[in-house]
This record gives sequence, C-alpha cells and structure tokens, in this order.
Amino acid sequence: MANSEKGAIEGLEESLKGYKEKIPPVNKGMLTWEKELIFHGRTQRGEEIDYDASFQWGCSPTETLLMSVAGCLAIDMVSFLQKMRAAVTKFKIDYSGERNPTPPQYYKSMEMVIHICGENITQKKMERAISLSQEKYCSVYHSLRKDIDVKISYVIE
Repeated sequence: MANSEKGAIEGLEESLKGYKEKIPPVNKGMLTWEKELIFHGRTQRGEEIDYDASFQWGCSPTETLLMSVAGCLAIDMVSFLQKMRAAVTKFKIDYSGERNPTPPQYYKSMEMVIHICGENITQKKMERAISLSQEKYCSVYHSLRKDIDVKISYVIE
C-alpha cells in the first residue's frame, strides 16, 4: 500500500469531525390518512412519500426502512471514499431483506451489494468505509434491532 493511501485512511477519522453535525437533533413531520390504508407523509423539509398497505399507491413502511438503510450506507460510503481521495464515478446498492413470516414481520436479515466504479478505489478503502458506517456513523443501521443479520459486500467495477 502506498504511503499516501495509508495516510489518507489513517487521517480519515480526524477528517470526519463535523460530518453529521448538520443533522437536526429532532426530526418532525406528519402523516395524514388519505383513504382506505393509504397515508401521505411529509417531512419537516417538505419531502413527501405515500404509504399504501395494498401496494397500489405507494410504498410500504418496511420497503422504505430497507431503502433508508441502503441510503444511509451510501451517503456514508461516498463521503468516506471521497475523504480517502477516491474519485467515485458510479455507485449503486442492490439490497434485499428477509422478513419474519409471522407478526411482527420484522427484518431477520438484510443484504446489500455495492457496485462501485471510479479511480483510486481499493479493497482496503472499501472495507474501512463499510466498517466506519456500520460500526459508528450509520444512524439508520444503529436504529435497527440488534439481532438483524446485515451482510454488506461490494464489487469494484
């Protein structure tokens, strides 16, 4: 490993100070019943989403939970890799989750496969970025049940 790569990885923890300081300590929003089992949600910033138990007009809450885990991981990963001097040109996560068959139908396991392309992306940087996200920074991941088996892998293209 080149000294510049080693130095970038070692200095990453220091450079992450302030990374999530812009996140409000309290999140607010509202969820309004539209009809049947369809609800319209709106965040404090005005972002909107529809929830639908019949899957005709919107997402299910568990679908967006799974996507939120992937979204949190993605934001962390790209940010960390950029701070490690990697130039990310393509990033995609394929995700899946297996749910408990009976109520409560929580996720028993989740699998995330990262597909990434760019310059100066190494196995060591990928593993460090995944580790930082899972162990410390991903708020969504740390809000989940502790017994969920989460597997994250990657393909550097």
